[in-house]
Amino acid sequence: MTVVEAVLPNDIDDPTAPSGGNHYDRRVLDGLADLGWSVREHAAHGAWPTPSDAERDDLAAIFDGFPDGAPVLVDGLIASVVPELFEKHAHRLRTAILVHLPHDSAAEARALAAAATVIATSEWTRRALLARYGLPASGVHAAAPGVDPAPLNAFSATGERLLCVAAVAPHKGHDLLVEALLDTRELPWECTCVGSVVRDADFAARVRFRALKNGLSAERLRFVGARTGPDLDAAYAAADLFVLPSRGETYGMVVTEALSRGIPVLAAETNGLPEALGTAPDGSTPGLLVPPDDPAALSRALRQWLTDTDLRDRLRRSAAGRRDTLTGWHVTAALVGRALATC
Repeated sequence: MTVVEAVLPNDIDDPTAPSGGNHYDRRVLDGLADLGWSVREHAAHGAWPTPSDAERDDLAAIFDGFPDGAPVLVDGLIASVVPELFEKHAHRLRTAILVHLPHDSAAEARALAAAATVIATSEWTRRALLARYGLPASGVHAAAPGVDPAPLNAFSATGERLLCVAAVAPHKGHDLLVEALLDTRELPWECTCVGSVVRDADFAARVRFRALKNGLSAERLRFVGARTGPDLDAAYAAADLFVLPSRGETYGMVVTEALSRGIPVLAAETNGLPEALGTAPDGSTPGLLVPPDDPAALSRALRQWLTDTDLRDRLRRSAAGRRDTLTGWHVTAALVGRALATC
C-alpha cells in the first residue's frame, strides 16, 4: 500500500465554512483511500495564507517529520506562502502542490518551481500556471472536480425559480445579480442565494440593503446562508435555473452540481467557468454565458430565459445531455493518484 502524506487546511471538514477547495480536498483524499492509498492527514493550523510565525514553525516541524522519499500532497493555499519548505526538502521528499487558485506571487512561483509535481484543479488553472510561471508542461497536471449522480429535476413551466450557490462576497458577484434582478423585477421570478453571509459580512449587508431598499422583498430574494448535505440538495431540487455571476472562478464545482440535475446555467464567461459548463454530446451549450462584471448583460440573459419558452426547452435538453457526460470523483482521484506517482 502506497502512503501519501497530505497537508491540509485545518478547517477542511468544518460544516460552518464550506468551500469548493475543502470539498475537493476531502473527496480526493477519500477517493485515494478507495483506490488503495494510505492517506495520512496533517492539519495546518492557522489562517492560511496569512499564518503567524508560530504556525509556520509548526508546519516546518510537520515537514521535518516526514520520512525520506515520502510523497507529500500539499494544498496550494498553504504551499503558496512557504516556498522555503519545498526548497529545503526538494531532494528528500516527493512533493506535490494542489493548486485551486493561482496566487500570482513570487513565493508561489518559488514553491511551484521546487515541487516535484503540480496538480491543478482545472484545465484553465493548468494553462494559467504554465503561462504565468513558465513551469515544464510535463510536471503540471489537471484533475478537474468530479460530481455525484443526482436525480433529474422536475422543472416549473415558467422557469421562475432561480438559484445561486456561492459565499456572498465581491468576487462571486451578488451585487451584479441584485442589479439584474432589479432590472427584471416586473417578471415572475424568485431567487434563493445559498452561501455564507459572514465570509464578508459588510458586503453581504450592503447587497441585501440594496435589494430591500429598491423593493425586492426578503421573500422574493432569499439569502439563506451556507447549506450542506440534504439541505443543499433540496435547494438544487427546487431550482429551474442556476445563476453564477462570478467575477472569477478557476472552475465552478457548483455549476456541475447543477448540471448533474439537468439544471441549465447562467454564468459569467470568465476563467474556468466555460470549462465547467462544457457542452452536451450534440455540441450545444447547456446554459447562457455573459461577459463578467456586466449587470446589463446578466439582466438581458435573465429576461431572455424568463420570457422565451423555446429557449428554456432547448437549454433543458442540452443540460440533460451534458448531465450524461459528467464524471465522478473516482475519476478525479485517479488523476491525482497518477500525478502523485510521477513525483
